[in-house]
Amino acid sequence: MSRVVQVRVKPGSRAGDRVAEGEDGVLTLWVRERAVDGRATEAAAALLARHLGVPRRDVELVSGATSRLKRFRVG
Repeated sequence: MSRVVQVRVKPGSRAGDRVAEGEDGVLTLWVRERAVDGRATEAAAALLARHLGVPRRDVELVSGATSRLKRFRVG
């Protein structure tokens, strides 16, 4: 069964890849990659997969390809 996860992506992080959950239930993902040519989105998908303990192939972008607020289908 799949579920949709809403995330806020912070590209170009100097601190490295990390994940935090906000009070509103939205995950914030800090990624090192810049928002150029979809690199930050791909890095966010990979980080989300690691965080949730699922294979990368099970994480699919649903909406927000060019936005910092994205929705991924997991599962």
